[in-house]
Amino acid sequence: MTDTDAIRVLVADDDDIVRAGLRLILESDDAFSVVGEATDGREAVALATELGPDIVLMDIRMPEMDGIDATRAIVAIKPDPPRVVILTTFDVKDYVYDSLRAGASGFLLKRTRPDELKAAIRVVHEGEALLSPSVTRVLLDEFAKSRPTGAHLARSLDAITNREVEVLSQIGNGLSNAEIAEVLFVSENTVKTHVKHILMKLDLRDRVAAVVYAYDAGLVTPSSPHNNDD
Repeated sequence: MTDTDAIRVLVADDDDIVRAGLRLILESDDAFSVVGEATDGREAVALATELGPDIVLMDIRMPEMDGIDATRAIVAIKPDPPRVVILTTFDVKDYVYDSLRAGASGFLLKRTRPDELKAAIRVVHEGEALLSPSVTRVLLDEFAKSRPTGAHLARSLDAITNREVEVLSQIGNGLSNAEIAEVLFVSENTVKTHVKHILMKLDLRDRVAAVVYAYDAGLVTPSSPHNNDD
């Protein structure tokens, strides 16, 4: 793999040791290239704008500007914003809602193993979102707290087919493509095609945005059954 094929990563963390460790993990694999390091949120936004990385690994608690505000600014970069993966030492329930609402495409704890970290970056780079069932539940629970029971936004589903509505509902419940394929008795490739069409037709950034849309449209609620756990 050439340098031009490598996934370009910007690391944003105020801890020198954490940044060095992430650089070491990623640059041991020629599939990745660390193009820059930021020590605070404001610098992360500036470097993301200047360097145009594919992925930003973002800490939450940083000086000058925290990771959530920095994420919000980075995903607004035009015309092709980097995707942001939140990396934190804090429990997912503390920050997942604000992070995903700000536009993050994934959420990982810093104790994630190196191979899992690299796999996660690949997933997000390919246009998917790193959203486990437990993260989905937290997201939906936070939605429930912020909106009156039974209240949903006027989200139209007219642009997608009935089968795509079924797939969107399962995405909202946190199921992976393989799990959706099993539930709907179709191939995983068929599900991938449906997901691609859903994101395109509804003008959604990624799977996280699809979960938000599914909830807003009333397809899924926090009391809906979930078929799997972490």
